[in-house]
Amino acid sequence: MTLNRRSFLVGGAASAAASISTFAHAANPCSTPTTWDKTYDVIVIGSGGAGLSAGIVAKEKGANAVVLEKLSIPGGNTMVSGGGLNAAVEADYKKAGIEDSPQLHTKQTMAAGDFRADPALVATLCENVPQSVEWLKKVGVQFKPGIYQIYGGLWPRCRNPVGQSGGDYIKACMNYANKIGLPVLTNHKVIGIIREKPDSGRVLGVEVELKDAKKEFWKANKAVVAAAGGFAANPTMCSYFDPRLTKLNTTNQPGSTGEVLKYIQGIGGLAVGLDYIQCIPWTAPGYKHTADIFQAIEYTIFLNKEGKRYVAEDARRDVIRDATLAQTDQTVFPVCDTDGFDKNNEYYNEMNHRALENGTLFKADTIEELAKLIKVPPEVMVATINEYNAMVDSKKDPLGRTPIMLSHKIVKAPFYAGPIGMCRHHTMGGAKINTKAQVLDRDGNVIPGLYAAGEVTGGIHGSNRIGGNAIADIFTFGRIAGEGAASEQ
Repeated sequence: MTLNRRSFLVGGAASAAASISTFAHAANPCSTPTTWDKTYDVIVIGSGGAGLSAGIVAKEKGANAVVLEKLSIPGGNTMVSGGGLNAAVEADYKKAGIEDSPQLHTKQTMAAGDFRADPALVATLCENVPQSVEWLKKVGVQFKPGIYQIYGGLWPRCRNPVGQSGGDYIKACMNYANKIGLPVLTNHKVIGIIREKPDSGRVLGVEVELKDAKKEFWKANKAVVAAAGGFAANPTMCSYFDPRLTKLNTTNQPGSTGEVLKYIQGIGGLAVGLDYIQCIPWTAPGYKHTADIFQAIEYTIFLNKEGKRYVAEDARRDVIRDATLAQTDQTVFPVCDTDGFDKNNEYYNEMNHRALENGTLFKADTIEELAKLIKVPPEVMVATINEYNAMVDSKKDPLGRTPIMLSHKIVKAPFYAGPIGMCRHHTMGGAKINTKAQVLDRDGNVIPGLYAAGEVTGGIHGSNRIGGNAIADIFTFGRIAGEGAASEQ
């Protein structure tokens, strides 16, 4: 079975709604267990990239570690992600003839997030992510040759695993976890984080709900690592911070519902940036499926239902989100030619060919024919394509597309287009951590015995996450959290 965003979305809304009711079943923060059902050194909550890397590092540092996953399969959002990973790796950017550095990566990440991110966290991410690439190779990930600028990435420093998605990271990490004897337990839902006192003392462990609904208390002798992801699959929680997003689809698997973040807040943890919620183009309103012919954005333009471009396609993701939500029916069409289709198929080949079969991606030998298929005025669409092709020659775009992204004309038949809309994708806000991945309380002090990594955290991306920085984040801070947790006394 192929695991991707689409297969996870079935039943996602119901799962999200059910998760809200579970908040009431959290461990009582005013009392601690008199006995513990199981004991480990390090307990990791969540089996996405952040959780698996934390668990692997902790295990290899000598800790008796375990990874708990509430769903029936491991992987979290990493499993259903596109897999693009930003890192300023010297050998890669020099080979590509591109000027780059961890310092430039830091500068661009800060600016893209409107300088709302914590500078120390951003520097830690960008300086350490090249080591994360090497670590991933060690655990068995193979990368495709070359780097590119991912959608919303703002600079060509992204690479992908040899497969077509983030699932390749999970497969490699799971194989490595099995090799070193790290248990990854599915159908183990954490329903509370236990601290000595409601707002002081060490974190002692977690309360776990098993598949049979039995509840147990598990002790962590050293630390708990929260790596349970964000809340983009929870429309109610998202609506508290941005009501526009309530009825949108989501790219997330149904487990991204935010309850672990609430548990952290419940024991005094500080949460920051919760209203920074990112959307990306995905399934259009009223559709159940989609295609992705915009991953390699240098080959693609976006047209609205009137047949016109409305945004620089290489702009920040929040800029594209707001521009797209303002279009007719909140639905637009990425358009590319056969070269663009082939390039995008390096990342989403299976999904794009399935979209051609189910009627969510259209193909035609002329722009006029394609316009009729997507019900856009043919004469307007032809004029728009001609204007764009002239911009590739002049390297000037009135909408602001950068010259480096004005590199490929749309001229080679057949041509492709399909409807997309904005979907809830990434929540940039979450638990506040320091550069050691330790969770901070509302006074800025470390909560002893509690670490966090990945989308459950906040302060790393600011108001807008650069495309390709999420995978960079999870494996970098996941490794840091695992090492710190294993080193606790």
